[in-house]
This record gives sequence, structure tokens and C-alpha cells, in this order.
Amino acid sequence: MTGRETFTSRWGLILAGLGMAIGAGNLWRFPRIAAQNGGAAFLIPWLIFLFLWSLPLLIAEFGIGRGARRGVIGAFADLFGRRYAWMGGFIGVTSVMILFHYSVVTGWTLNYFVAALFGQLDGVDTAAYWTNYSRSVWQPLGLHAVSVGLAGLIIARGVVHGIERANRILIPILLGLLIVAVIRSVTLPGAGEGLGFLFAPDLSRLADSRTWLEALTQSAWSTGAGWGLILTYAIYMRRDDDLVVNAAAIGFGNNTASLLAGIAIVPTAFAILSESDALNAMAAGNTGLTFIWIPELFGRMPLGDFVMPLFFLALFCAALSSLIAMVELATRILMDTGTTRKRAVQVVVAATIVCGAPSAISPTVFDNQDWVWGLALMISGLFVALGVTRYGVSRFRDAFINIPGNDLNLGHGYDWVIRFLIPIEFVFMFGWWVYQAVTVLDPTGWWLPHRSLSLGTCLLQWGIALALLFAFNQRLAAASLRGHPGNLAQPTQDG
Repeated sequence: MTGRETFTSRWGLILAGLGMAIGAGNLWRFPRIAAQNGGAAFLIPWLIFLFLWSLPLLIAEFGIGRGARRGVIGAFADLFGRRYAWMGGFIGVTSVMILFHYSVVTGWTLNYFVAALFGQLDGVDTAAYWTNYSRSVWQPLGLHAVSVGLAGLIIARGVVHGIERANRILIPILLGLLIVAVIRSVTLPGAGEGLGFLFAPDLSRLADSRTWLEALTQSAWSTGAGWGLILTYAIYMRRDDDLVVNAAAIGFGNNTASLLAGIAIVPTAFAILSESDALNAMAAGNTGLTFIWIPELFGRMPLGDFVMPLFFLALFCAALSSLIAMVELATRILMDTGTTRKRAVQVVVAATIVCGAPSAISPTVFDNQDWVWGLALMISGLFVALGVTRYGVSRFRDAFINIPGNDLNLGHGYDWVIRFLIPIEFVFMFGWWVYQAVTVLDPTGWWLPHRSLSLGTCLLQWGIALALLFAFNQRLAAASLRGHPGNLAQPTQDG
């Protein structure tokens, strides 16, 4: 049969959007960053930037995707002009480059779920276990391939039978498991101190600019705003869906999952360790907290053998649901050129297995790619705002957001946020991270392109990507506009 693929209901789209947004960053980065930046005080700017960065960009992506019914490159070329295809291309390149190492993270979570389930983490030196695993070759490489292969199998089944059905299973499981972990955490003796740290704000921390900049960064990275992922899912939304309500449900759902993860981890740390040791654990970095300290904490707590596999299963569900969205973004870009879904998925899976292999077998390469393309996501968010500004924010709002039948419409304040506030926030956030690169991360060689966490390596890799995108801009635009919007003539399995 032929026909355009669409989600079957608003909830189908919202669950897919939640799957996109709720990823490893919610469970491993949020608790750490919140603890390092004042706990409860951090939550205030974090919530503010949900409204001033994340939701405006999610709404913009929804509008672009529904308006163009094409992937990121074709959407920018169609709505904003062919000469801006490179902007959509940069967003696509950034998310695909993250895909190449995010599949490795998904493999890590799968390994730890299986290891916890069969008691392989009981009584072991968790730091040595992580070091041996991360520096091995075949196990991380194999699980990286398994993870992206599983995501590919889901994507190949189409929007309804693949993406929507998978997220209808993964997201309830994820949230249910987080609630179980929260209940166990808050009932531990001594957990009250951690809850107090997380919810009783020391307002003096709000005078620290770092608290605000970390909150903005967490909101930008965690919600998926500006990644092009929700833009891709919006291709398949029904024409009468209220995208403002959808975006709000995804944004608040994402923040709720982050809070649940924080409540599951921070009170546990305070209950098991001294306050200073708990804060040191939170400062151990994403992988250090998740794969060294979390097994250590759950190993010491009553019923930890039961809770630990559930936590890593939740982490795997979160990682897989986000991985599905990334694979779909890359698949959609190829489908816009006339490639069938089946063939596009095969190409994306094969490319991810090959291009993600260096990150799977080398922690240094992984850290480099995570640094370079994580920072590039801020540029992607700016490009979304600039594209809408190029179209005309008021015109865009009237054409693609405030449609008849909406439950919520946006006023002129949205125009101001997109045109002025998003670029201003970008300057401060991006500038702060550049400053961190020069003064903290690699002060002695920040300009060198071969250093893994330098500013130089970012400029080199972004420069290569942008040079190629500029050089092939017209060809990219023509290829991405080749098919019908939404792939109207594309055979699907969804009927």
C-alpha cells in the first residue's frame, strides 16, 4: 500500500518524543550536575531555561517538520531557501556524529544490565571492572553493533509498527523502573539528608553564574532541543495535532524523568556515604558516576541486588529510545533522496557500526567525539532559531504553530524569544564552554587539533564539516527535495 506514515495518535507522538528526549543524560548527567551546582538551587534556573531555550526550540522543530514534511536538510532547503541547506546539513551531521558514539553508550548500558542481572557486579572492584571492560575490544564493539542493529530493526518496521510501538513499551517501563528506584532510595535510613540537599535550596548559589550556565547547558542537551530529532518525528504528526501541547508534554516529561533519576541517586549516595564522599561520587564524571559509583552504592544498600539490575535496565531503555530517534533522523535524510526505508536503514546501521567502532574500542576517541559534537549541539540549536528568523517568526507562528483547533496558541513573546533571547543565550553558553576549553580542559594546548578535549579539535572537525556542506550545498538541496513531502509515494508497512 502507499500513503504517508503518521503516528496513530497524539500519545503515540508524545511517547516517541519522550523516548527521544529521555536518554542517558537524564540518568547519568542530571544527578551529577545538579549535585555539583547546589542541588535545589540548580533546579530553579534549570526550570527557567526549559521555557526560555528548550520549549521554544522544540516548538520550532515541530513547526519546521510539520511544515516541510522532510528531514533536516530538505526542511531547511524547502522552508528557508536552498542556500540554507547547509544549516540543516550541519544539524544532521552533528546528530549523526553523536549517533556514532551514542550507540556505544547504549552497548555499555546493555552490558551492565546483563552483568547486574546475573550477579557479575557483586563484590567486585567496580573501578577495575569498568577499566577492564572499557579498554577491551570485542565486547564493547559487539554490544555497540547489537544496539544499533536493534534500533535499525525497529526503524525498518516503520513509524507505527516500529517507532511508536517500541516507545509505547520502552517509556512506561523506564518510568516504572525509575519510580521503583525512587521508592527504594527515599526509604533508606539517612536518605532525608540527600532529599534536603536536592530540594531545600541555598539561594546564595543563584549568585554564581556557573549555576545558571550549567542549568542552561543541561536543559539544552537533555531535552533534545535543536538536535533535529523532534523535527524528524514531526514529519509523521497528524495535521491537526497541537504542537505546543506536544512540546510542553515532552519538555515536562523529560524534566520529570531527570528529577526521578536525581531522587533515585542523590539520596542513595547520602544514605550510604558521608556527605563529602557522596559529593565526590557525584563529581566522578558521567561514566565514573554511572559505571563505578552506582554499582558500588547499590552493592552496599539493602535489596541492592534487586534494584541494581532495574536501574541499568531503565538506563538501557532510555539509551535505546534516544538511539532510535537518531537512527530515524539519519534514515529520513536518505529517504528524502528517494531511497526506500529498508535500504536507508541498512546504510545507516552499517555506517554506524563502522564509524562508531573507534569510539567503542578507544576511550580517548569516545571522549573526543562526545566533546566535539556535544558542543556542536549548541550551534544546532542556534541554527534552528536562525532558520525560523529567516522565514519570519510571526509568519512562521501563524502558518505552522497557531493552527485552527489548537488548545494553546503562542503570542508575540515567542517571536522575541526566538529572534533575540535564543541567540543571546547561545553567546553566553557557547562562550562559557569555549572559556572552559581554554582555561580548564586543556589550558596548555587548547589550540592543538590533535588534543582530545581542545578547542582546536572542535574547530578542525566543524570546519571540515562546514567546508563540505558549503561545497555541496546545492547538490544537498536538490537531492533532499527530490521526493514528495512526507514521502507520500513511499511504500510503508503502516498502511
